[in-house]
Amino acid sequence: MHNNKKMIIRDYIFLILLFFLAFFIWVRDLAWISSLDNTLPIILSLPLFIWLGWPWRFTTQDNPLLFSGLMICAIVFIIGVALNITFVLALSWTGILWYWLSSRLDRKTAISIRRLLILPILSFPWLALEGDAIGWWFRLSSARVTSEIFSLMGFDVLHEGTRIIVQGLPVGIGEPCSGINVLQSMLIAGSALAYIYLRKHPGYWLNIGLLISIAWMANTVRIVVVCIVALTLSPEIALGLFHTFGGWFVLFMMLCLTWTIFSLQARLRGKNTP
Repeated sequence: MHNNKKMIIRDYIFLILLFFLAFFIWVRDLAWISSLDNTLPIILSLPLFIWLGWPWRFTTQDNPLLFSGLMICAIVFIIGVALNITFVLALSWTGILWYWLSSRLDRKTAISIRRLLILPILSFPWLALEGDAIGWWFRLSSARVTSEIFSLMGFDVLHEGTRIIVQGLPVGIGEPCSGINVLQSMLIAGSALAYIYLRKHPGYWLNIGLLISIAWMANTVRIVVVCIVALTLSPEIALGLFHTFGGWFVLFMMLCLTWTIFSLQARLRGKNTP
């Protein structure tokens, strides 16, 4: 890391502590390492955080740590372990990281880095492990919208929860279509784009929230496209390689949409886009 003052022993102690705590969170339940689209975004989130925050400038002053804040983070971490909630552990870990960074970085860098803290939170698999409720809502609402779209197109449609029947073709929107992987990828990649284009924009956090809607849209579009392929070609093709690569293609298109929205906002504010 680039710095105005060399790292002191306390910094190395914190880095070691953060590494072991992160390692504990990652390995305590390895169910999230089930597929590339589950694992890759999580692996890339912390390196992305470090890269976007570069250069890391340490302050010339040795500011004291807020031990009361660290104690709260430690208590929250213990609660997370006791309740077996990865999201709570992720928040606690990010809190410890922030208390250390806020005491060591210069003021300008710390203010900028604060808007990147969503990436450390997303570097842990809480969505993959505990996102069942979110995944269920994604599936249910996407099924509803998909059935309405095909009804408007003149198809014979029957909608039952997360299951729709289009022209006699049953389409079950199961857990692989929950959109959790899409949501994780959209939040990580979209947060990076938001920081690049809008980190000084007053609506920065509003745009971060917008990413959830875009992720839902991406997942719904994927389901609609899969249904169209199943109807026009065959269910085997739709549920085969197209299901996987078609999903990645839709995600790519949604990222392009996100980039367009964020870059347009930057231009409207008269900022040079990177």
